[in-house]
Amino acid sequence: MPARTKYELKPGPATREAFGHALVQIGRENPAVVVCDADLSKSTMTAFFAKEFPDRFFSYGIAEANMVAQAAGMAYAGKVPFASSFSAFAVNKGFEQLRVCVAYPRANVKVVGTHSGISIGEDGPSQMSVEETSLACSLPGFVVMAPADEASTKALVRAAAAYRGPVFIRTGRPKAPLIYNGGRRFEIGKAIELVEGSDVTIIANGLMVAEAIRASDALDQEGVSVRVLDMHTVKPLDREAVRRAAAETGAIVTAEEHMVDGGMGVRVAQLVAETQPCAMEFIGIRDTYAESGKPEELLDKYGLIARDVVAAVRRVLGRKRH
Repeated sequence: MPARTKYELKPGPATREAFGHALVQIGRENPAVVVCDADLSKSTMTAFFAKEFPDRFFSYGIAEANMVAQAAGMAYAGKVPFASSFSAFAVNKGFEQLRVCVAYPRANVKVVGTHSGISIGEDGPSQMSVEETSLACSLPGFVVMAPADEASTKALVRAAAAYRGPVFIRTGRPKAPLIYNGGRRFEIGKAIELVEGSDVTIIANGLMVAEAIRASDALDQEGVSVRVLDMHTVKPLDREAVRRAAAETGAIVTAEEHMVDGGMGVRVAQLVAETQPCAMEFIGIRDTYAESGKPEELLDKYGLIARDVVAAVRRVLGRKRH
């Protein structure tokens, strides 16, 4: 058996910050790239783009629905618009426009939500987005992605810019552990196997990828062989990676900083039921909103740390068909 991959998981920048820097680089390469903002550019990090390309940066104030509609209009005119705000605002407040102006005509709009999940922390539930993956996936034709760290965010933002059609990217506020180096190739719809394993598979995205790796390290000490997949693209899912995980390991745990209902885990379960049924467990937020608090305390309280992933693996192994 090959040597087990080891990850140091050193602290890195927030994925929202990586998005901001990637956007500037892409803007330098492609003059058609423009940015639409809803009065939060310092927080979404699109302020970097605004500083370098003021004539290609458009602010609509606290009017996310208008921002999305205007981005669609720019796409119709041949631009490559990135519309960005907190996920809770960009998706929830702009949903009708995302549906009618972007999804229906398959407009070439890239929507980037920042401050996703409950790790936004002290800002509280009104600004926490725990349902936007489900909403974005419900829009026909949309690609939906949730990168895990700096390198994956930069690569997936670049992939989104090159892709012809609507895209939603989910990014976060807290610093994200470094998982990838700059040499990894990312492809829309293709999961990345970070750790090889034969007993059980953990499928994660966003901040939960690091927790999945930590859980796999702990379980390795107990003699449990854990495969870890970074499912950075929620739609379209990597069907073959999921089928292989179910067939080869016979048990799957999904982990996401999102509501279990309608999230990545539900999409994986649907595919597992269609292709290779196996025992499954789901780590995510359980039919509730969170409250204001320190990010690490909230992740602990709502069961989104490595300890919870380990417990789910033990439960699913108890139900695995041998």
